[in-house]
Amino acid sequence: MNTINLLLKERHAFIQQRLLADGRVLALDLAQQLNVSEDTIRRDLRDLAAAGLCTRVYGGALPLSPATGALAERRAQAPQRKALLAQAAVSLVVANSVLFIDAGSTNLAIAAALPELPLTVITNAAAVALALQERPAIELIMVGGRVDRRTGANLGAAALRDAERIRPDIFFLGGCGVDVDAGVTCFNYEEAEFKRSLAAISKAVLVAATGEKFGTAAPYAVLPAAHLTHLVLEPGTDKEQAQGFARQGVQLLYANAD
Repeated sequence: MNTINLLLKERHAFIQQRLLADGRVLALDLAQQLNVSEDTIRRDLRDLAAAGLCTRVYGGALPLSPATGALAERRAQAPQRKALLAQAAVSLVVANSVLFIDAGSTNLAIAAALPELPLTVITNAAAVALALQERPAIELIMVGGRVDRRTGANLGAAALRDAERIRPDIFFLGGCGVDVDAGVTCFNYEEAEFKRSLAAISKAVLVAATGEKFGTAAPYAVLPAAHLTHLVLEPGTDKEQAQGFARQGVQLLYANAD
């Protein structure tokens, strides 16, 4: 770009255009394109992140995850696509497994898709517990804590204490953003802390992500990409991103095309 020292609003508009076109931006590249310092670009990215227009990551920024609405809103979005992701996710479940199902609309679909096997399911989400209460083969355990109405999750000190006693075979982790560089992220600090604690003591950690979440990030880090064991994706998802996860040892599963 030949324009020197673009005005602040023009720089912000340019950065947003690059985010939309490329799915991510690097501070070094932007500084060269706009003929300004990296410090100037970093300030611009801080301003855009504070305005809820992107999420800062090391070296640059990513689009903000679209998973910002309340659980009731997200449940109404793409239910068939989430059901297909759920079918792929539960293919890993075997009899007598101990599962932890995190809060979230895709994980609610996973709960509904569980096979008719003897299982122990632990959850901190009332909606998940409600979906499974009539399944006699499933031993259902509810983690307590303060109810966060936006996420539908029980959080806080009581939830963390309950989680310390659990050793799940599979943790179905709900992520607001999933990106090979940013890892799994979410919008709630307390929720991120709970998810990190449970992921650390689970034998396997699985995230099922709709295409809109893939390659995006939210403000609070849950765990790096390499700490996932399984990632369930929709067909047609960004192949470069997906292979980045695979190179870090994450097993990729794909939902069947609708």
